[in-house]
Amino acid sequence: MPRYMMSVFGAAERSEFGDYPSKEAMLQSFADTGAFNEKLEREGHFVFADGLEAATTATTVDGRGDKTIITDGPYLEAKEQLGGFWVIEAADLDEALALAAEGSKACRGKIEVRPFQTEESFKALLES
Repeated sequence: MPRYMMSVFGAAERSEFGDYPSKEAMLQSFADTGAFNEKLEREGHFVFADGLEAATTATTVDGRGDKTIITDGPYLEAKEQLGGFWVIEAADLDEALALAAEGSKACRGKIEVRPFQTEESFKALLES
């Protein structure tokens, strides 16, 4: 079954309660997200999921040159940053998008859905 990454984005600058207006809203989102995770597991879609620390905790590593360059901070400076993700299995993109809509409602964040590269898609790229 195809795999998809559902990436959750939120504000780069977070308040005391992350992207949530209050502690209560944050706790409700956590509960709703937990219920969504349980649904994914129950229905056989769940592969892996987790949240990330703030982008300010990132370290960027560039090993392309003769000397590795290590820089504190995220690779991209942006108003919104990746805050967490799910890796799911779904029959097709339509099913993945429907699950992303549920996940977005649960976590109260925007979700980008991207398919994982498959052997077939990689072979097609090499043949083009």
